[in-house]
Amino acid sequence: MKQVEPSLNSYLSFRLDHETFGVNVSKVIEILEVPHITKIPKAPPFMRGVINLRGTVLPVVDARLKLGLKKIAGSIDTCIIVFRIVISTEEVLVGALVDAVQEVFEMDESRLMPPPSIGGKFRTDFIQGMARKEDDFVMILDVDKIFTSQEIIHLHAELE
Repeated sequence: MKQVEPSLNSYLSFRLDHETFGVNVSKVIEILEVPHITKIPKAPPFMRGVINLRGTVLPVVDARLKLGLKKIAGSIDTCIIVFRIVISTEEVLVGALVDAVQEVFEMDESRLMPPPSIGGKFRTDFIQGMARKEDDFVMILDVDKIFTSQEIIHLHAELE
């Protein structure tokens, strides 16, 4: 009998509020300390502004607000995760402000559980699945869905 090889994927975990989230590392470009963020007039509340990333204008989204959590002041652990996402057919970079980055871990994708379908304080359409890690769950996010909302597409078009 032929044995099926597990399909391992690497995920970067990070904290928002008291919850742990994860994203596939293939979407992560880099992790930055928080520099000065230039505010954009009339931007949606979750859009913190833009930063200069080696001569490129990088939009920065407050991941807490985008996922429906309360805004808080940053801490020493607050950082920006730079993601590569696809808008239409174009790859673009977007920064997400998170409370803290934790670790990179590997998991067989077949072990992802579906997101909960009842209530909750998070938008489940952004959740690709739930991963069990020790006694906790890690919500694996679909960054393409989170960051391809109409507001971000519109803002990206204005910045070009």
